[in-house]
This record gives sequence, C-alpha cells and structure tokens, in this order.
Amino acid sequence: MNAVDGTGTKAQVEEYMTRDVVTVSPDASVRDVAVRIAESDEHSGFPVCDRRRVEGFISARDLLLADDGEPIFKVMTTDLIVAHPEMKVTDAARVILRSGIQKLPVVDDAGNLVGIISNADVIRSQIERATPEKVGKLMRTLENIHSMELYEERRTVALQNLIPTQGRVYADELEGRRYELEHGLAEPLVVIDNGGTLFLADGHHRVLAADRLGIDEMDAYVIVIEHPIDLGMARTAAKENLETLGDIEVVDYARHPLVETTKRLQSDEA
Repeated sequence: MNAVDGTGTKAQVEEYMTRDVVTVSPDASVRDVAVRIAESDEHSGFPVCDRRRVEGFISARDLLLADDGEPIFKVMTTDLIVAHPEMKVTDAARVILRSGIQKLPVVDDAGNLVGIISNADVIRSQIERATPEKVGKLMRTLENIHSMELYEERRTVALQNLIPTQGRVYADELEGRRYELEHGLAEPLVVIDNGGTLFLADGHHRVLAADRLGIDEMDAYVIVIEHPIDLGMARTAAKENLETLGDIEVVDYARHPLVETTKRLQSDEA
C-alpha cells in the first residue's frame, strides 16, 4: 500500500473529505458486492476494511471476471494510494488527477479509515477557496467608496429575496451552472445585505439555474451593510427594472458579446 503523506494548515483533506464512508468486508462475496454496486446511484466501488483498517479497494471492474462465490479479498486491489487527513487538498488533487482515480481513501497514522475524498470534493475546495478572495476585493472596494467599515458572514439565503443586478444571462452558461449544481460543485453566491435588502452581486447564472431546478435557497457569502446606503448596483437594478429573478433575460449564446466580437473580427478580416 502506497501512502501519500502531506501536511498543511490550510485547505486540508480532513476539511473536505466525506467522513461517513460505506465499506465492505474482505469476506463478503463477489455476488453481494456486485448487487450493492448495481443498486447504488453513488458508488462504483468500496474500500475493503477489516474493522476500520483498510485492506484494499473493490471496483466494478475488479468484479467483471470473478466468480460470484469468491470472497472479495481474493479479487480486490491491494496496491492502494491513500491520503492522510492533514494532507493538503492541492496535493490530493495532484494525486487524483495523475492517477486517474476518482476517490482516495483517507487513513490516519494507524492505517484506520477516517474518510474518503473525491475529485468532486477537490473541485469544491478550490471553488470555496477562490470565492473569499472575490468577496474580500468587493468589500474593500465598497469600504473605500463609502468610507465605512463592513463585515462579511456566511449564510443560506432564500432565492426569492434576492434582487438581481444583472439583466441578462446566457443560455450555454446556464446549462453549465445547472450541471455544477446537480453535481454539488457550485460555488457560493456573493450577496450584499444593504440594511436588510439583499442584492445579488455575483452568481446570476447559478441562481437562475437553481431556480429552474426547484432549489429555494443557496449558500452565500454576504457582505453586511447595517444601515442602508446608496449603492451603485441598486441604482442599476432600479434603472433596468430588476426586482425578481423573473426579470432576468436568458439570451441565446449566438448573442453573447464574445461571439459577436469574433464574428465582427472575422468579417473585418474577410
């Protein structure tokens, strides 16, 4: 078993791994595990554990040529790559991408299974790390413009309470955000709470995709302004008559500014 070591104080594997891991016993039969995989919408394989100690991993591919009655320990993969809880997520990402595997069992110093981290978890960690930088930049800009000190908090917001500040979204990007939401990869929204009125600063495609999926609320970074001020984005929303999500226009990709610019350049070259 090839253990991958790594340490770090920020964005560690333990912060993003799934702790409630479904496992199978080394003595389970190929038939039983095959049925479990076939009946599962989430699992294409399982860590094989004796108590909590990881002995191997069994995937659907391992079962293809095995006899139904064979015990799992005879067909499981034993040459494993595992992660440590204190390993940096960025290091786990490199291992996942280079090895082509989708999930890494996470084991402690004693070799006991404490979680599992997937490629989706890695993507989520990168998204959530990038968003605070975006929030911090916006908050500093507002503080400089209005000469006041603001603060930020993480909370769940109801979509029906959000006032959009962008009048149009693009159909192709909307589909991309829908896919991210369905796979748990969407980054949090960025919202400004202006004395109780919530303005959506970033995430219009995500919000509209969520609304179409029947999602009522989303995770958000909220910049809090305790006493209402005259916000430029509030004036923009009023000017464009943006009051609810229904006021956002969905535009076909053919009308995307980038496409229009490309067409114009091609025409000029001709």
